[in-house]
Amino acid sequence: MSISDLFDSGFKNRNKGHFSAIVRVALSDGEINAEEKEFIDRLAKNLEISADEYEEIMENPMKYPINPPYLYIHRLERLYDLARMVYADHVLGPKQKEILTKFALALGFTPGNVNYIVDKALSLLILNVDLDTFLFEMQHMNK
Repeated sequence: MSISDLFDSGFKNRNKGHFSAIVRVALSDGEINAEEKEFIDRLAKNLEISADEYEEIMENPMKYPINPPYLYIHRLERLYDLARMVYADHVLGPKQKEILTKFALALGFTPGNVNYIVDKALSLLILNVDLDTFLFEMQHMNK
């Protein structure tokens, strides 16, 4: 096995973990609505999730671990995806915030500031910001 095969395998597993985390968020209220399904389908394509992997993850999203990204910017990108999924039906409740907080902790955000980060992320999504604006605002929220 070559080094590139190992890299591809690890990259693919991280994508599966990220995708399964998104599916878990979508299923947190018991069902996936049309907007969530559209987002999941688009994300599967972007993450190069095959049809077989898609079905496997949809049937058992707990199979793959959440692999926290090493770089802070990548953590924010994943948080953006997860927060968009939580807010996909434009309803925020305690359960949605609780789920996003759990995933934010799993992504490597610290318990001391995770609530502040989640609140800021959700407030930005209410404003319907794009990824670039989200990343800028999250990186500069303490200034």
